[in-house]
Amino acid sequence: MTFEQIMTELKKENYRPVYFLMGEEPYFMDAVVDYIAENALAEDEKAFNQVIMYGKDSSVNTVLDAARRFPMMAKRQVVIVKEAQNLKDIDNLQYYIEKPLQSTVLVIIYKYKSLDKRLKLYKTLDKSKDAAVLESNKLYDNKVPAWINGYLTERGYTVVPAAAELLTEYLGAELSKIVNELNKLMITLPVNEKKITLEHIEANIGISKDYNVFELQKAVGERNVLKANRIIDYFSRNPNSTPMVMVVSSLYSYFVKILTYHYLSDKSQAAAALKVNPFFVREYEAAARKYPAQKIIQIISILREYDLKSKGVGNTSASHGELTREMVFKIIH
Repeated sequence: MTFEQIMTELKKENYRPVYFLMGEEPYFMDAVVDYIAENALAEDEKAFNQVIMYGKDSSVNTVLDAARRFPMMAKRQVVIVKEAQNLKDIDNLQYYIEKPLQSTVLVIIYKYKSLDKRLKLYKTLDKSKDAAVLESNKLYDNKVPAWINGYLTERGYTVVPAAAELLTEYLGAELSKIVNELNKLMITLPVNEKKITLEHIEANIGISKDYNVFELQKAVGERNVLKANRIIDYFSRNPNSTPMVMVVSSLYSYFVKILTYHYLSDKSQAAAALKVNPFFVREYEAAARKYPAQKIIQIISILREYDLKSKGVGNTSASHGELTREMVFKIIH
């Protein structure tokens, strides 16, 4: 099942006897577990009917003993098994999954990896009508801005595309970290203001709206030497704000997209092909006019060279600020 399908069921108070949550992205798993822990039982029922255990401190038999108990003065009981990836002989849970107790909500959290699909447990879960299985995969970076937009839309807010891109660039694809920052932003907005802008991000998260890797790639794309050097100066004075590895990675991704744009047979499909918001297509189109495909191939070689230099290969004394300035000079010229 998808995260959205599971949450829709839960909000309708349709609780299944088994939830098996697995995968590399903890945010969706945590959201399901938190909702069940908060809402499946009334507060006065939790003391006797909610059990939380950890895989490294438990055994399959301990889990089964808890799951097979009947609720005390309540319609259901909740058994939550965290860190189930550390549970020995987890495959033996299959026998319970085949015929789970309908008055128990057993939630198994198998974080940072997925259950081996060759195991009998996985096959039993896959066939069971009583079990909801969620495989929580990490989002690709190019999917994160759209996810940010969706998260905010559900809560009655919007975000300008550049702000969503900037958050993604600096926070990566770790959804828990992104949600934490978005929630802070929503709290700090004035009562009647529902749109998150670059100014809000600068004021509340500490990412400069003018001096960031996103603005640097735009300056480089425009071959605006003055603006690019101002941003590099800021990076040099604030080395912790924008590590060189982030600059190289961002520019590499940027120029790969421009190269892709060059070879598109149907430019009207550029947004889908480049996996960017349509808002940014004009920027890539303009940069493609300034950088021929052959030049971009040279630029990619330059970026690889300076990635190695930033890690000490072929460089003994130049600072990251000096390397960045040199690298951008070679790219623009």
